[in-house]
Amino acid sequence: MKLVRYGDTGHEKPGLMDGDTLRDLSGHIDDIHGATLDDATVDKLRAIDPATLPAVDGNPRIGPCVGNIGKFLCIGLNYSDHAAEQGLPIPEHPILFFKANSAIVGPNDDVVMPRGSRRTDWEVELGAVIGKTCKYVSKADALDYVAGYCIINDVSEREFQQNLTGQWTKGKSCDTFGPTGPYLVTRDEIEDPQALDMSLSVNGQRMQTGNTATMIFSVAEIIEHLSQLFTLHPGDVISTGTPPGVGDGMNPKTYLKVGDVMELDIAGLGTQRQEVKQDA
Repeated sequence: MKLVRYGDTGHEKPGLMDGDTLRDLSGHIDDIHGATLDDATVDKLRAIDPATLPAVDGNPRIGPCVGNIGKFLCIGLNYSDHAAEQGLPIPEHPILFFKANSAIVGPNDDVVMPRGSRRTDWEVELGAVIGKTCKYVSKADALDYVAGYCIINDVSEREFQQNLTGQWTKGKSCDTFGPTGPYLVTRDEIEDPQALDMSLSVNGQRMQTGNTATMIFSVAEIIEHLSQLFTLHPGDVISTGTPPGVGDGMNPKTYLKVGDVMELDIAGLGTQRQEVKQDA
């Protein structure tokens, strides 16, 4: 299934895609969040004949595909070709940083650069959403704990990230720096999360072209590693790293400007589109 949250910010309703038709799920669940991502609930939703659900009229805003996200976990330098473009060594273990939940917005909402930003950058990433409590799991079992997958744009302010002293979180957590969705695609629809083409364009020019096959640490390995450190809960989201082509890796370095439009795609997971604005 392709699960969707639609409506005004903070008032999203649950829905699912029936082909190209958005249908309302609010008669069956209150929202798409940790409490409704368990296998039993997802199986019940899958058993519903979509034609029996009300079609949603008009063209509503699409919100983040998961509501009330618990932890927003991000993995850095997780593509061998991206590490190479940054001139950095392959990490021995997954590099973990957190993104503030206040960064989370819908897949087509504006990305707003903070005051003083001159080095805001793009990063298309595969998101994995946890569906059940996960602690000390093995790589072999890890994907059974995934409810589904989505697209994430890990927007990053490189000056804040690299030069404001401290960890990467400062440059990763600005408001609107976490577009998520449009769909939460349940894991049964993704045969192999390590075989997904992905791309990002700015103003129609392709910047990133990659495939999840070049991840240093697979989704299963990331979940195994993180679950040895702390409990992963339903509704936690893991953003798994970006392929090459970020602006900070170009020569000359290239960053976003007001009016730029980013378009993101991951095979089977839909598309995102954001226009860049600037905080007053």
